[in-house]
Formats: sequence, C-alpha cells, structure tokens
Amino acid sequence: MIVTIHPSTLSGSIQSNASKSSMQRACAAALVAKGTSIIKNPGNSNDDKAAMDIIQKLGAKLEIENGILKVESKGVQPVSNEINCGESGLSIRMFTPLVALSHKEITINGSGSLVTRPMDFFDEILPQLGVQIKSSGGKLPLVIKGPIQPAAIEIDGSLSSQFLTGLLMAYAAGNATSVSIKVHNLKSKPYIDLTLDVMKQFGLKVPENKNYEEFYFNSNTHDSPLTTHHYTVEGDWSGAAFLLVAGAVAGDITVKGLDVFSTQADKAVLQALMDCGCKLSVQAEQIEIGKAPLQPFHFNATECPDLFPPLVALAANCNGKSVIEGTSRLTHKESNRAITLQEEFGKLGIQIDLQDDLMIVHGGTGIKAATVHSRHDHRIAMACAVAALNTNGEVLIEEAEAINKSYPDFYAHLQKLGAQLKIN
Repeated sequence: MIVTIHPSTLSGSIQSNASKSSMQRACAAALVAKGTSIIKNPGNSNDDKAAMDIIQKLGAKLEIENGILKVESKGVQPVSNEINCGESGLSIRMFTPLVALSHKEITINGSGSLVTRPMDFFDEILPQLGVQIKSSGGKLPLVIKGPIQPAAIEIDGSLSSQFLTGLLMAYAAGNATSVSIKVHNLKSKPYIDLTLDVMKQFGLKVPENKNYEEFYFNSNTHDSPLTTHHYTVEGDWSGAAFLLVAGAVAGDITVKGLDVFSTQADKAVLQALMDCGCKLSVQAEQIEIGKAPLQPFHFNATECPDLFPPLVALAANCNGKSVIEGTSRLTHKESNRAITLQEEFGKLGIQIDLQDDLMIVHGGTGIKAATVHSRHDHRIAMACAVAALNTNGEVLIEEAEAINKSYPDFYAHLQKLGAQLKIN
C-alpha cells in the first residue's frame, strides 16, 4: 500500500486509539486470572489480534459484543500445540513464560522481524525454572515444555522490560511463594508499573517492588477471591504521541481519551512538547495542542524508546539541533530504528547524526518532498506521515500498511483532522 500525503493544516478533535500495551497485558491477565473477565475498549491492532488468538489457543473462550470483550478462562489449558505471536515483541516475551505454565510441549512462533529478534534470554532463564526449551540459536521458533517452577532468580533487564512482565505474570499464576526476581539494569520501568497495575486489577498476586531491583512474592499475598474482573483498556499514549506532534507542527487539534495519570511510558511526550514551545493545554478529559514557532529540545528517551520516531518528526520542525538520548534501545525493534530514521528522514532532507547513545536532529532546514519506505515498521510509517504534513510537496510512503501493527485507524484519523492524503 502506498499513501500519498500533501502539506496540510489540521483542525478538529479525535479520540485516541486503544493502547496495545494495556490491551495485550489485559489478555494475558484474563487468561491466568481464571473466571470471567470483561474488557472494555478492546484494541483492534494486529498485535491485539495476536494476543487474542494466543489466549484462545491456550484455552480461553472469547466473545466480542458491543465493543466489549468477554474472556472465560480456567487458566492455561492449551488446545493447540503451537501459538503464533505475529510481529508482536510484547506477545512473544510476555506469553512465553505463560506457555511454560503448561505440562504440554508447545511451539512458539512469529513472523516478520520477530523471527530475527534475540530470544536467548529464555534459553538462559527458563531452565533455571524447571522448563525445557529448544530454540533456533537463540531465535524463533521456541519449543517449550513446563510446568514452570517459580524460584529465586536474577535477570538482566537491559534489553527489554517485557521479559520481566512475562515472568511476573507467570510467577503470580504459578503461586510463587517467598521467592524473588532480582533485576539488573531494568529499562522502561513505567511499563512494569503498567504490568503491576493490570495484575492488581485482575486480582493476581502482586509482588513487592523493591526499587525495580527486586520483585518479591511473599507468602502472605493471595489471589483475589473475585471471579469476575472488569478492566478498561486505556487510550494509547504511543499512538497519540504522533497525533500530538501532528498538532504541534500542522495545526490546532484536540486529542481525547488519554489518562494523564497513566503509567504508560510514552506519556513523557508531553515534556518534549512543553520544551519545544508549542501551544499546549493538558486537561483531565482532553489535550489541546497547536502550532507555534518551535525551539529545539533535549530529551532522554531511554525509558520510552518508542517515542524516538514521533520526536524525530517534531525535531525536524524545530529551529535548530535537538538531541534525543537512548539510541541503544532502538536496535531490536521492528527495524534498527536509529539507522532507519536517519535514512528515511535523510530522504526528506533532514540530517540526523548518531553519536554514541545520542541522536542529533538538525531541524529548521525545511522538510522536502520525497518517496520514503516504512521498512515494515509501524512507527516509521507514522513518523514519516506526520513529517509530510509540513513539506514543500507530496510525500509517498511505501509499505504504508505497517501501521496495522499498532494503529490501523491512523491514516483515517489524520484525514478526519483535515490531512490531505490518498491511499493506493
């Protein structure tokens, strides 16, 4: 699919899409919490669909009616000997420990860039928990046979917090008692806050968080006696970050449905927007944002690496050099996002320098018409689309359907706000 975007002025209001970080965790929690779970505002991205498919293959029964997802589960009781995580990094890292709750041998697979991502974390950790595992040299497919036996372990949290998310849920479901998971150099701590919050809302045993360095499951913590769990999927700060940047560079818009008290890491985009000097009004029910002369900014994205693409689109419109820290977090995404952003924005006439752990974006030079490629990465496609709103001509985005991974309504939302775009 090719999307052609012309310079545009935006206006109006839009409802944010559902958070896939929240939705996928809710699916996992509903699986292991047992009983009935009612999930409101369920997402419809490819990653969300992958999570729903996985929990069905692990024994849950799903019904969707009037925008509400109902999950009936008796725990992990696989009805298939294989699950497929699609291209979802969270699903593969979160569900693998949950698959290990079963006695059954199960193959875990994926597609696209997921087959190249390192999974040797599981080769090292799962055998310590009594789980048999075979991988393809630290890559997919994985063949897992449990049951997992929660024990005191130490893990490296520098690659992704998603591995820890899966272990925390598996330990809770496996009735971990008087054991701890010690974590070294944990990244993306806000995502662990989200995990713990979801576990609490689904009545799962929640460990004591000792400064993000140790998570202790004590013997006095028990599962909730509730048999019905209610959860509302939050609006997605990751997707909304692109809408907010679009408002900052191309017009006055209002974004609704975001929780300003959310634990989602990408809420931090508000700090960058404040620093660059755009018009911004953060309210309880909505965020109003508008175009103004933009100043360069310095932002540390180590804890929220998914913000790099929208922040690059923002920085390209700022008058000077903006610095974004944390490029080491970008290697194992859908693409190597540091290189991909440098190359694709280079086509748009924006110079990006990579220096140690820094990305330096030279803004204020004007964004040029060009043909760019998503690199099959949803956030690259969205970043290019936002940048295209303020160019000297049309921008063509190839393989633009990559957005379906997280935000399938993105182009429709831009159009609703007034963007001139054509989908072929």
